[in-house]
Amino acid sequence: MNACDVDFILSNILDNHPSVSDINITVGKPFQVEVDGQLAPARLQHPIPVLTPYQTETFALQLLDNDRRAIRILLEEGATDISYTVEGRARFRVNIFSGRGTYAIVMRRLATRIPSLEDLNLPPVLSKLGMEKHGLVLVTGATGSGKSSTLAAVLRHVNQTRSVHVVTLEDPIEFVHTHNKATFNQRELGCDFDTFENGLRAALRQAPKIVLVGEMRDRATVEIALHAAETGHLVMSTLHTIDAGQTINRIVGMFEQAEEQLIRTRLASCLRWVVSQRLMPKIGGGRVAALEILCQSLRVKASIVQGESDGKTFYEIMEAGNAVGMQTFDSSILASYQCGLVSEETASAYASHRSVMRRGIDKIKSSRGQKTTDLEGLTMDNDYERRLTGVAG
Repeated sequence: MNACDVDFILSNILDNHPSVSDINITVGKPFQVEVDGQLAPARLQHPIPVLTPYQTETFALQLLDNDRRAIRILLEEGATDISYTVEGRARFRVNIFSGRGTYAIVMRRLATRIPSLEDLNLPPVLSKLGMEKHGLVLVTGATGSGKSSTLAAVLRHVNQTRSVHVVTLEDPIEFVHTHNKATFNQRELGCDFDTFENGLRAALRQAPKIVLVGEMRDRATVEIALHAAETGHLVMSTLHTIDAGQTINRIVGMFEQAEEQLIRTRLASCLRWVVSQRLMPKIGGGRVAALEILCQSLRVKASIVQGESDGKTFYEIMEAGNAVGMQTFDSSILASYQCGLVSEETASAYASHRSVMRRGIDKIKSSRGQKTTDLEGLTMDNDYERRLTGVAG
C-alpha cells in the first residue's frame, strides 16, 4: 500500500459518504465510517471485509509519512496525533494508537469552510465571546461535540468585526483563517511549538490581543492562561468537561489544596464565559447541539470563590440568568423538543435533570392538548367511604 492507495480509499469513502464525520480503521473490522453519530461499514469500490494487523500498520505508516516526531511519540507513548490532507478533497485530524500489539486509526474530518454562528444555529449571545477585551473563555464538552467548530465560528465573527492580532495554538490546525479585519497567526503543535505550555508562553511575547489554545491539558498551561487573561489578553480554550460546574472544579482540582482559595479568586476574576455542548440525534437524521451557557456575574463570582451551596449552584444561577444570555442544558434541550428537532426519548436521555425535563415536556404536551400520562380509565370511587363506614360498623 502506498500514498496513492491511501488517497484512493479515502476519496472513495468521501464519494460514498459525503456527510462522514469520522473514519475508523481497526483490526478485525472493515473500514468504518461515523455518520450522525452512528458507526457503520464503509461502502468501497473494492471492499475489505476484515482488516489485518499488517494492513492497519501499513496504512498508519503512509499517514505518518516519515514524521520522526510523531513516530517517536507513537512508539514511546502508544498514541500520536497528526493531520492529513487529501489534496482538493478534505483534511483530517488523525489519531494513531496501539492496542494488543496492533495499530488502529481514527480520522476526524475537518471542515474546509469556516462556519458562522448562524450556520451552526448557535445562540446570538455567543457573538459576545470574541468581543471581550480580556479574560478567559472556555468551550467544553465530550470529544466530537463541536467545540472546535464553535470557537472557529466565534473567531470568524472576530475576523469580520475587530482589528486585532490573533495567535492560535492548535493540535492540529483545523480551520484556516484568512486575514480580514483581524490578523491571524496559526501555529501547530509539533511543527511550530513543542508543548501548549511553551507555545502559550511564547505567544505572550507575540503581542496578541486574542490567544486560542487548542486544549487546556495540564496545570502549567492553565496557570499561564490565567496569567495571560489577567494581563490584558483574551484567552480562548477547550476542556473535556460536561458542564460549567465540572469545568470550574476541574481547573481548581489541577492545583494543590493549599492553593485552592487563591486559584478560585483568580478564576472568579478572569473567567468570562463557559459554554458547554452536547450533540443530540436529530429527528430525520443529522444532529443538533444543546448548549449550556454561563457568563460572569456577581453571583457566579461568589459561587466560584466560595464553592456551590444550596441556592447558589451554577445550575440555579443559569436558570435565573436568562436575561443576560445564560441558559441550562435542560432549557436548550426543551427548546429543541418544542421545535420538533429531537424526540421525547432523546430529550430525556440528554437532560441534566430528568425530573426538570419531564415537567417541561409535560407542560409542552399539555399546551398542545396531548396526553401527559399513559394512565387511562381512572374514575372516582364514590362508594368507598360508605363501604368503609359499613365495614367499620
